[in-house]
Amino acid sequence: MELRSVEELMDLLYACRGTRDTPGLGSIRVDLHQHALQTAALLRRARPADKELQVAGLVHAIGPLLGPADVTRHSDCAADAVRPLLGERVSRLVRDQCRAFDSADDDLVRLRQADEEGRGAEFDAGVLEDWRTVLELVAARHSPLGAVD
Repeated sequence: MELRSVEELMDLLYACRGTRDTPGLGSIRVDLHQHALQTAALLRRARPADKELQVAGLVHAIGPLLGPADVTRHSDCAADAVRPLLGERVSRLVRDQCRAFDSADDDLVRLRQADEEGRGAEFDAGVLEDWRTVLELVAARHSPLGAVD
């Protein structure tokens, strides 16, 4: 699946409500919708100017909805789906955040940290609609001829 509009992505993120992820070793199961919001909010606090990193934190949770049968491909499914809409950097961050545990890439390290912090965090991360403008901004940078829905 390739997401072609911010509206499609928003619908998918809303569909994450009530869906629990499959935890890794030592992880707890979390509601994907709330986890996405918390991860993105933590990244917004840590890197307020890096909208692509924040968006990667928001969309990394869609993988289980796109490929529920294959846990090992969740990151790949999410990365492939967002690449046409959000660009190569967001796609790469989403794809690599679960794999590069010894990475020197500071962005991946911060994304992984926010992902883990977001699993145990108990704070109000706002609502998904708060992220629409940021998603539109990032999508507009990567859309051919600015054709963003």
